[in-house]
Amino acid sequence: MKMCTLFKFVPPALAMSLVITNANFAEAEVLKIDSNLRPDPLTVNGTSGGNVQSNCGNIDSKPNQILQVTESLPYLRLAVESGGQPTLLIDGPGGRFCVLADSYSGGKPEISGYWKAGDYSLYVGDLSKGQYSYTLSISQQKTPKK
Repeated sequence: MKMCTLFKFVPPALAMSLVITNANFAEAEVLKIDSNLRPDPLTVNGTSGGNVQSNCGNIDSKPNQILQVTESLPYLRLAVESGGQPTLLIDGPGGRFCVLADSYSGGKPEISGYWKAGDYSLYVGDLSKGQYSYTLSISQQKTPKK
């Protein structure tokens, strides 16, 4: 469908939000994940926090990363290491989840388990007003490599 045709059938306000949403989606780093993750763990770096206050800390208006899970995975683990008080907001096919640090995970936000195929927007936030460098680790191994 041509873009000009789209605007004939979509109200202008909705069309603008679609364009803005797609622009934000396109700016985030996209990581394709399948059952053959290499290297494992896969690590990416960025800056946490942002100007948007959410119930998962302060986040940026656009995702830090987009995970494109190309096939359902029986196990995937994400963990964030950062200064400050990092959080991980995940918006995907199963809903929105806020992951906070706890003593069990060594003070870092970590989530693991079954991941359904689809696109996941990842926002690395912070409970403080600061912004910090972070490392996001993505692994299919049940125990983290030291």
